[in-house]
Amino acid sequence: MLNLYHSSSVLVAAVLFLIATAAASASRPVYSVTNYGSRADPKTDSTTAFLDAWSRACSDPRPSTVYVPNGKFYIRNATFEGPCRSNDTLVRVDGTLVAPADYSVIGDAGNWILFHSVDGVRISGGILDGQGIALWSCKLHGQKKDCPLGATNLHISNSNNVAIDGLTSTNSQMFHIAITGCRNVNLQRVTVTAPGSSPNTDGIHVGLSTLVSITNSTISTGDDCISMGPGARNVWIERVACGPGHGISIGSLGWTYQEPGVENVTVKTVNLTETTNGLRIKTWGRPSSGFVRDVLFQHAVMEGVQNPILIDQNYCPGNRNCPGRASGVEVSDVRYWNVRGTSRTEVAVRIDCSKANPCSGIQMRDVALAYVGSAAAASCTNARGTSLTYVTPVVKCS
Repeated sequence: MLNLYHSSSVLVAAVLFLIATAAASASRPVYSVTNYGSRADPKTDSTTAFLDAWSRACSDPRPSTVYVPNGKFYIRNATFEGPCRSNDTLVRVDGTLVAPADYSVIGDAGNWILFHSVDGVRISGGILDGQGIALWSCKLHGQKKDCPLGATNLHISNSNNVAIDGLTSTNSQMFHIAITGCRNVNLQRVTVTAPGSSPNTDGIHVGLSTLVSITNSTISTGDDCISMGPGARNVWIERVACGPGHGISIGSLGWTYQEPGVENVTVKTVNLTETTNGLRIKTWGRPSSGFVRDVLFQHAVMEGVQNPILIDQNYCPGNRNCPGRASGVEVSDVRYWNVRGTSRTEVAVRIDCSKANPCSGIQMRDVALAYVGSAAAASCTNARGTSLTYVTPVVKCS
């Protein structure tokens, strides 16, 4: 019951925050970027105008609005710094923000749009066009060592009480949305679009954060639709469609020895279509003090997914930097309830746990996965204390 209790607290926090922010007065001051020199022209640099509008709104003690009207606005990498004087700042975007087409302009910046140390910010609507195609081509077809890492479209960092509603992120150079070092962040009706071949373009990444909810969203990208890294706690994911992409993942974890764990994660009512993975937990085959515990995957539908259920604790690309290939990350109390659909590979369930730290408390109930219309298979090693009820394919753990 621990998972259900804490997961309900995530939803309660989200609802209370949205109700409180929706009660703001309609007479709030509006700071339009066009009043500070911005032009709806994808070639005219509007970065300074955006930052000036933010500065005015952020310094206003009243609840206020930064407004971006219809049109395309060219903006370089920008940091919207807090804290603000008011804990109710709305960023309303009716237009499209366009990143530089030349990836070298922001490719080494780490982030394109960054909100840092804010409290009570709402981002409503808008399209973020990261124009990442040229950088993807460099990574895929050029000399990768000569390509910058790339910028994340939107990064919320070290912030509290943030709501993102109705945002679209397209063609990010790297991650689309990242939430790190935050508390109480609620994302709903988010759309992420990028080709399945686009490298390192995670849809939404959560790390070192608590009380994060992601609901009613559609994600199509070239990496994980949603990824949860070290320190992700009290995460609620519901009614999300994923595909193409690499699925919904916890990890990879365990690269460093001293690493915060991942706990109390709920993923429910999700659809995964033609993804390389479905519901995945991935840890490096390295010593680590990290952990994954209290995870619920429920009401998931798979359509042509390559690895529908996967726990991989022996992740070690190229067999390098993995002394002993034994993961120190402890995986426990992971539940798969009502997971159905089709697998593109014969082994639809693969539980490959650590020899040094076997998985414990793995539960499966009402799991039905087929291999392209025929019988599927399962593989399970180094898992103890498993509980299996109405599971197809049959899972036998050693």
